Amino acid sequence: MTRQPKITFIGAGSTVFMKNIIGDVLQRPALSAATIALMDLNPQRLEESEIVAGKLVRTLGVEAKIETHSNQRKALEGADFVVVAFQIGGYEPCTVTDFEVPKKYGLRQTIADTLGVGGIMRGLRTVPHLWKICEDMLEVCPEAILLQYVNPMAINTWAIAEKYPTIKQVGLCHSVQGTAFELARDLEIPIEEIRYRAAGINHMAFYLKFEHRQPDGSYRNLYPDLLRGYREGRFPKPSHWNPRCPNKVRYEMLTRLGYFVTESSEHFAEYTPYFIKDGRPDLIEKFGIPLDEYPKRCIEQIERWKGEAAAFKEAETIEVAESHEYASSIMNSVWTGEPSVIYGNLRNNGCITSLPENCAAEVPCLVDASGIQPTYIGALPPQLTALIRTNINVQELTVQALMTENREHLYHAAMMDPHTAAELDLDQIWSLVDDLLVAHHDWIPEWARVSKKIQAA
Repeated sequence: MTRQPKITFIGAGSTVFMKNIIGDVLQRPALSAATIALMDLNPQRLEESEIVAGKLVRTLGVEAKIETHSNQRKALEGADFVVVAFQIGGYEPCTVTDFEVPKKYGLRQTIADTLGVGGIMRGLRTVPHLWKICEDMLEVCPEAILLQYVNPMAINTWAIAEKYPTIKQVGLCHSVQGTAFELARDLEIPIEEIRYRAAGINHMAFYLKFEHRQPDGSYRNLYPDLLRGYREGRFPKPSHWNPRCPNKVRYEMLTRLGYFVTESSEHFAEYTPYFIKDGRPDLIEKFGIPLDEYPKRCIEQIERWKGEAAAFKEAETIEVAESHEYASSIMNSVWTGEPSVIYGNLRNNGCITSLPENCAAEVPCLVDASGIQPTYIGALPPQLTALIRTNINVQELTVQALMTENREHLYHAAMMDPHTAAELDLDQIWSLVDDLLVAHHDWIPEWARVSKKIQAA
């Protein structure tokens, strides 16, 4: 009998995301009889996910087996693929802390999950748990591929590569393909007719090419059309998924840099020092910057899930639409040898020659039976390299803090953050990091904790 793959999902209580990934997997014939091991520490959410996964199997009429685990190592035993999707500390208390404490200093954020003081703290909470997964994988499934869907993606990927270089891993995000769809919609061109090539770091990669295939087989550069549409006020078109978040920041940066960035305007506004400024409400209004966007989304998602969970429990079958995530494509290509191309985050290793060797780069990758193979890009345009380096500085110092258990580097990371440095002086930055480390005391490693006595002194 042919061996079937084992897919372990850590953080399976993220039921909607689990449903999308496992729904994609089960629609692939080579994966449809897989063993799906769902693992989560929250028994209620794990039970909800088990119900949804079971109904996916019944709806599709496949032979997949669903297991549930509260023990991580047990869930990982013999796995071929490990999907990770969790948020350490959750919306409450940790995300709320990451927004409310900086706000006392006048530092406002939009998403706070990738860079800035919010991204640094999230990395500090998250990386030790990812390292624990790597330790367990080395014991019970050393050849498995780790597919990591956790923010801060670049910090996580970098930290895993530094501490566990033999782990086969890729950080996955949907910003490259998602933004391509958005731009195709603005241009009113079918996405199937567009060819693009992007590279950089997660949430700050740029389309080096964005082209439209012509009837004669040639390709036309679409950047002039995007620039013209923005300058004439036709682009960006109203958002079809979130009216709070117009896309003006990225279009404005296109006019300055000559290239379009792959992550959303609400994200990009806090990766740079240009858009969120104390005493400049005109900028917030002009570019439609949605302050405190992530907490609003979290509240909406929690409410929406309550209704969806009830509906899933009652439904006999569950509609399975294909998502735009890369996970099932990677698994299928590795398992069958059928090649595919994805965008992944891996150790740079010279793929982008103008960025550090050890940073986490986001580049196109060929996937086949040999695994995930990143492609060579060369040097990025110098203005893109310069802007990306400002973000890499923060990531590198956060990873250094984690690797050396040197708390000072957390302050250095915040000091180098473009948005934080534009708003706060050095004393404020040090005090803010102190406050965050105290507030996150129970969620961070012991070496990073600040006692209230020290803070008071």
